[in-house]
Amino acid sequence: MGKTLAALIISLAVSGGAHADTRFTGMAVRVLDGDTAEILTSDKQRIRVRLANIDAPEKSQAFGQRSKQSLTELIAGKEVDVLDEGGDQYGRRIGRIYVGNTEANTEQVRAGMAWVYTRYNHNPALPAIQAQARQGKKGLWVDPDPVEPWNFRHNK
Repeated sequence: MGKTLAALIISLAVSGGAHADTRFTGMAVRVLDGDTAEILTSDKQRIRVRLANIDAPEKSQAFGQRSKQSLTELIAGKEVDVLDEGGDQYGRRIGRIYVGNTEANTEQVRAGMAWVYTRYNHNPALPAIQAQARQGKKGLWVDPDPVEPWNFRHNK
């Protein structure tokens, strides 16, 4: 193996992957639904953030309004730290939102206010957290056969 390739492999291993996540802070000024919020940075930039790893019920779906309310209670009007994991095709940032040490993404799943978005999940702890919420019939799991948001959107 050449020295350049070896250096690249070591660099990727140390950085944790091909790209480094970035962080920014700001005030959570608007919650659009159970997995999307707007953050106002100190330089007055509004950044729309889609919570990574999860998918919340649509607003017109069962538990959609309750999911939005839950995220509002977690972050609205609070200083948040966002671990920015990249962007999506709609111009939103994909991120993990923290209030102190509490990650809103995980708390939405724990409360039964969102599903683990298995297609895009990169957090290996979330499926077990979702299983506990489901077993405890928390939030949307009171419904014996809840419809995943990705199926709800597809069937509309």
